[in-house]
Amino acid sequence: MKIAIDAMGGDNAPKEIVLGAMKAVESFADLEIILVGDENKINETLTGHNRISVIHTTEVILGTDEPVRAVRRKKTASMVLAAQQVTDGLADACLSAGNTGALMAAGLFVVGRIEGIDRPALAPTLPTIGGEGFLLLDVGANADAKPEHLLQYAIMGSIYCQKVRGITSPRIGLLNIGTEEKKGNELTKHAFELLKSANLNFVGNVEARDLLNGVADVVVTDGFTGNMVLKTIEGTALSMFKMLKTTLMASFKSKLAAAVLKPNLMELKNTLDYSEYGGAALFGLKAPVIKAHGSSNAQAIFSAIRQTREMAANQVVGLIKQNIEESKQ
Repeated sequence: MKIAIDAMGGDNAPKEIVLGAMKAVESFADLEIILVGDENKINETLTGHNRISVIHTTEVILGTDEPVRAVRRKKTASMVLAAQQVTDGLADACLSAGNTGALMAAGLFVVGRIEGIDRPALAPTLPTIGGEGFLLLDVGANADAKPEHLLQYAIMGSIYCQKVRGITSPRIGLLNIGTEEKKGNELTKHAFELLKSANLNFVGNVEARDLLNGVADVVVTDGFTGNMVLKTIEGTALSMFKMLKTTLMASFKSKLAAAVLKPNLMELKNTLDYSEYGGAALFGLKAPVIKAHGSSNAQAIFSAIRQTREMAANQVVGLIKQNIEESKQ
């Protein structure tokens, strides 16, 4: 099992990327990692390990770069070379915490799309109150979608949850403005009919306010809506913790209470921590491509590597290809 990692992508690269990679090879005996980036900077953190190799390059795709242009012009960028390792058969999957749009472009132009997949989908696993988490797709690979695309998202999400998360019959929900069957716009109304007739555990329409309660294991929507939901959840969680901290630090008495509650608050924070679930998978490509959060620390990178390894080991891409072919027939 070989995973190519863009060591220069993300806010904390390369140090946290390297630390996460080192933890991963120590945890998984079957894993080899290829770090792509500035060898001198990588070696400042990397200690000798015979299952971690380095491909040297100093070219990097920045967060401010225009994604498609950057992938086409920066042929030796760490992200592009990591994707190229997969295309050349030298790695089973690739991972980056860098520019999201550029990684999607590298996935499409370098790794390639599965035949029969109309549009890929970016899919993170988000936390729920019960700790199980749910898969949301698409969150921005494509702003617009057709009903057929949402059906493909549901198929891909269902396979992923079965093989990687171990859910026997994942519940598929369609994000909508109400739970009634006839609710929504033309997209959701037509998608509802397709999902209802598909060989999936479709539980119907779900509302955004119920997502964190674990109303479904897979929630499908167009990329425009999904991206707004994702950022709303993330922003609300950050704001709530800031408000809670301000309240608990307001007086001597509340500070004493905060000291007592600290273990419980840390447990709550960990429950809502996206980094425990790994990165966002780019579904619909010929090999696993994972986007880790831009601010990922070593733990988040480790979780993303674990997720990538499980996708490759459980042949998620092959099963998606098989199911898409069957659905076309």
